[in-house]
Amino acid sequence: MPDTHLLIATAGSDDVPLLLTLIKELAGYEHLAHSVTATDADIRACFFGDQPVGYAILARYDEHVIGFGVYFFNLSTFCGHPGLYVEDLYVRPAWRGRGFGRALLSFMARTALEHGCDRMEWAVLDWNGSAHRFYDSLGAQARREWLPYRITGVAFSKLADATILPHS
Repeated sequence: MPDTHLLIATAGSDDVPLLLTLIKELAGYEHLAHSVTATDADIRACFFGDQPVGYAILARYDEHVIGFGVYFFNLSTFCGHPGLYVEDLYVRPAWRGRGFGRALLSFMARTALEHGCDRMEWAVLDWNGSAHRFYDSLGAQARREWLPYRITGVAFSKLADATILPHS
C-alpha cells in the first residue's frame, strides 16, 4: 500500500516531455505504440494551452516517477450531473501490485467529487485481464450494454464536411 513517500499531484507544463514518455510506455504496454502520433506541442496544447481539454496527474514515490493518470469531465443529461472520464491510468511495471493504481484512481475520485461529479468511467481493453480484475476489486462494473464507437480519418473528415439537409 502506498505510504507517505507517495506524492500524486497535477502535472505542470514542465512535465510535458515526461508525460509523452509515459504515454508512449502505456501505448507499448497496450500493443498500440504505432498509434502514438502526439508531440510535445500536442500534449502542451491539450493540458496547458489556451483551451485545455484534459488534466494530467503524476505519481511519484521518493524520486521515482511511477505512473500517471489523464482525465477530463463529461456530462450525463440523464442524471443532470458531470462525470469524470479516465482516459489513461498507468503504473510502471516495477511498481504494480502495490496500491499505486488505486491511489491514482482515488485522487481522481476525490477530484470528481470536488467538481460535483456523480460517477467515473473508463474503457479497458478486452484482453487486459489484470485490469479487469483490478477494476472489479474496486466495485466498478463493466458496461456491456454500451458499445464504444469511434470515427477518424477520412470518414471523420467526410462527416465534418457533410451538409445536413432536413427531411421534408
